[in-house]
Amino acid sequence: MNKTASNRFFEDVAIIDIAEEGKGVGKTDDFVLFVEKAIPGDIADIEVYKKKKNFGEGKIAKLKTPSPYRTTAFCEHFGTCGGCKWQHMTYEAQLQFKQKSVTDALSRLAKLEIEDKMLPILPSPEDRYYRNKLEFTFSDKRWLTDGENRSDEPADMNALGFHIPGRFDKILDIDHCYLQADPSNKLRNAIRTYAKANGLSFYNLKHHEGALRNLIIRTSTTGELMVIVVFAYTTEEEISGLMSFVAKEFPEITSLLYIINQKKNDTIFDQDVLVWNGPEYIHEEMEGIRFRIGPKSFYQTNSVQALHLYEVTRDFAGFKGDELVYDLYTGAGTIANFIARGVREVVGVEYVPSAIEDAKVNSGINNIGNTKFYAGDMKDVLNADFVAEHGKPDVIITDPPRAGMHPDVVARLMEIEAPKIVYVSCNPATQARDLLVLKEKYDVEKIMPVDMFPHTQHVENVALLVLKS
Repeated sequence: MNKTASNRFFEDVAIIDIAEEGKGVGKTDDFVLFVEKAIPGDIADIEVYKKKKNFGEGKIAKLKTPSPYRTTAFCEHFGTCGGCKWQHMTYEAQLQFKQKSVTDALSRLAKLEIEDKMLPILPSPEDRYYRNKLEFTFSDKRWLTDGENRSDEPADMNALGFHIPGRFDKILDIDHCYLQADPSNKLRNAIRTYAKANGLSFYNLKHHEGALRNLIIRTSTTGELMVIVVFAYTTEEEISGLMSFVAKEFPEITSLLYIINQKKNDTIFDQDVLVWNGPEYIHEEMEGIRFRIGPKSFYQTNSVQALHLYEVTRDFAGFKGDELVYDLYTGAGTIANFIARGVREVVGVEYVPSAIEDAKVNSGINNIGNTKFYAGDMKDVLNADFVAEHGKPDVIITDPPRAGMHPDVVARLMEIEAPKIVYVSCNPATQARDLLVLKEKYDVEKIMPVDMFPHTQHVENVALLVLKS
């Protein structure tokens, strides 16, 4: 391996793996390289832009031999936009490396022998236009693309799109996004065109000035459509003009809402939602069960694959019809209501009170009477008194956030000793950390990764744990 005198350039590096954050991994002597847009099978010259003692981060200076897994990215924004980082890899290869990431995490971190327990990864039925929710940001500091002169700033610096990775104040203006089906692109582009034509100011993320701040679009498999325009420092005339334009141009919108957010951050959970037209919600549907989705509701962003994820969860649980089920981190009660008709009772627990209210509504509109929902911090709610009141569960389903379960919650599961636990995870590394503890009392019987997010490194994983006899 040849290096320049500065140790910032490495020649003929073979990319041998993919790191958790999606970068290619190359190795020379005892020095590890994490390389942007590199794919296992590539051989390339690497320029290092960040160097530590035993590893460096770099980019491809020259691709000598392309990987057989390489393909042409289909989006014009690939490489600049922070999303869809694996578009330059075939979908079959993406699935292979996602499955490998789950296997590596569970075998290395949880010290599990899983060769005969691992089922093939479940591909997403669609690898484009699969998201049901996108949030775009208005900015008066557009990211200048290659070929634009940065020393002579263009007159039009307004943008409506996505944040540039690592730059909170720069927004990439998006023309066409392959994540969400139409009318998402038509809506975003029409609103941007109207705003520019009518002199509406785009938000300044540094100085917190401007009329237009965010645009949120939610779609559903039922054909319903929600649009939320988030204003900042604006006038009634500007609001009326834009909202009337959107309502007229896009009569297919089911729920047209707006928010006035003058806080320093973009979160809307503590903001009042104002209705311009239609109800304050849309509906999603799974196996005849309807779920009401409001502007602040959580719902899996890949609707079609979410159904398959919950089918896997239900199949792993192997319900016979008489089970008491605890659904931990229940969110809006999607899994709880999905399985309720096949069990005796479901008890759901979730930290966010508004999500619990959504869960109760979803039970109500489906005439599901065997669910109970409780809001609170899981480690505080799930105690001995709670179990004494509701009964020892036959099955526990847990679907925690990326950080995994709090150690106190894992300890409580060890005390409860439910015959089965179905652990749904969006982060195999933290799932493995929890399984390392749980394996003292539980055998891991089945594992199935599920691809919810094509062209990204993210993967869901479902594991069935059975109490040791």
